[in-house]
Amino acid sequence: MELAQINNLLFTLIKSMSVIAVAAYLLGLETNLFNKLFNQRPKWQTKGFLVIFFGILSLSGTYLGIEIQGAYANIRAIGAVVAGLLGGPMVGILAGLIGGLHRFLLGGYTAFACALSTILAGLIGGIVYKYRPLNRISLREGFTVGVVVEVIEMTFVLIFSNPYSEALVLVETIALPMILSNALGIVLFIDILQKSFRKKEEAKARQAHKALKIANNSLCYLSEGLNHDSASETAKIILEITEVTAVAITNQEEVLAHCGAGEDHHQAGAGILTDATKLALDQGELNIVSTADEVGCPVDGCPLGSAVIVPLKQDQEVIGTLKLYKRTEQSITDVDIVLARGIGELLSTQLYLSRLKKEAQLTTEAELKALQAQIHPHFLFNSLNTIVSFCRTDPDQARKLLMRLSKFFRKTLTQNSKIVTLKQELDYMQDYMTIEKARYGDKLNIEIDIPDRLLDYKVPSFTLQPLVENAIKHGLAPQAQAGTVEIKAEIVDSNLIIEIIDDGVGIADNKVEDILEVGSGQDVGIGLSNVDQRLDKIYGNEYGVEIKSKLNKGTKVIITLPLKE
Repeated sequence: MELAQINNLLFTLIKSMSVIAVAAYLLGLETNLFNKLFNQRPKWQTKGFLVIFFGILSLSGTYLGIEIQGAYANIRAIGAVVAGLLGGPMVGILAGLIGGLHRFLLGGYTAFACALSTILAGLIGGIVYKYRPLNRISLREGFTVGVVVEVIEMTFVLIFSNPYSEALVLVETIALPMILSNALGIVLFIDILQKSFRKKEEAKARQAHKALKIANNSLCYLSEGLNHDSASETAKIILEITEVTAVAITNQEEVLAHCGAGEDHHQAGAGILTDATKLALDQGELNIVSTADEVGCPVDGCPLGSAVIVPLKQDQEVIGTLKLYKRTEQSITDVDIVLARGIGELLSTQLYLSRLKKEAQLTTEAELKALQAQIHPHFLFNSLNTIVSFCRTDPDQARKLLMRLSKFFRKTLTQNSKIVTLKQELDYMQDYMTIEKARYGDKLNIEIDIPDRLLDYKVPSFTLQPLVENAIKHGLAPQAQAGTVEIKAEIVDSNLIIEIIDDGVGIADNKVEDILEVGSGQDVGIGLSNVDQRLDKIYGNEYGVEIKSKLNKGTKVIITLPLKE
């Protein structure tokens, strides 16, 4: 065995890894595949694609190798191992089976050993997937997996190949080059895919940040609903923050605003021309316009070549569209779609809130205050600011908080039941408390001490959240040091007693007695008096809210309810 022969063999195998690099790069371009692999459980179609892709890659590793002494020095194991790391044991085994069966059919005294080791390589990759999937495995760990797989293959060659003397000479020649080339190939594949994944996640985080900034800046305009003025201001904000060529907002019949390129002839008040826009209005689905002909502008030389169109909704009713234009044809990317969808959903939420506000203005003052207690505009504003800040420092946390905020408002806006279980009320509260905890950080501690046996008792919906919000906003927020809000429950004299306790600034004695009177407590008393009035209407005046407070010591709010299961 000559060192020069080993070096030449290693160099040749490493050159063959260029094909592996190209395969990894092409796979990294598949954004939808990445979402299915890393953000959700892969379906059988995705797993089937992985089996075929990496099975072909594995058998290609044989052809990319070198025939030596009646066997092959190869990089076949790379495809099988990475298949397992991406899709799990079954994907790894099946991809390894394709590569291994192909090697077995080529024949030779090492055929069985090589085929068996390739299948085992896929299984090992799948086992590692259970503990360290590809988006979490380190390059050092990937290299180690490659070394282990190839050491096993060399061992199998020695055990199952005859004559043994030839197998030993073969292993002495190819062991080091194959161990290094396969391990490095696995590392290369992992590195390329991980960088592609991170790049896509960073792009999504940037788009989420832009969408939240747009929602934050347009909140004051869309609170009045969708009209020419609010649409114009919102379109200007979107154009300024994004990198699109033009922005248009329509209602169901006409263009309300158009800003950017083409605004000399795309003007507010014009009818809707684009079929894709009409389709978005009819079906309530996102549509993409890829060419100038599809844009449908009758003016020669119009600079608008493509667009993504997103429906704007109030509840489930489509009331208009948001259109983001780009100058060149076929230029709408996945990033543009993510951005447009995010902006559209946030604007739709704001428009829905504005409609609720208008409907509330037509009701009694008590109903308006009840709605304000459920959906406080300052809470939405502060939550958006909190999420925007996390977009820069912790995009994953920002995504989770945005989902919490969406879940919180969905429950708030769609809750039809006046009476819910205590468990349901606490589940609803959990989303609110998570957002507030992220906002205040270590300054806010929340403790819940409620026995499981009490969770099935009934309480009026939206009873706890206004009181906890009041404790945080008026009890803990004004003080410099950290504070705690405790939520407790117990049964006393056949009544369900719930206590919200804070160690904040407290309330002066001369204000405690009057704070539950409607209108007397101003901002501090809205949530408290609203809950007290609701409980009185539902259960009678023997039930309701009691306040005990000491200035600079804290406040205890006691809710007394009848036991109802």
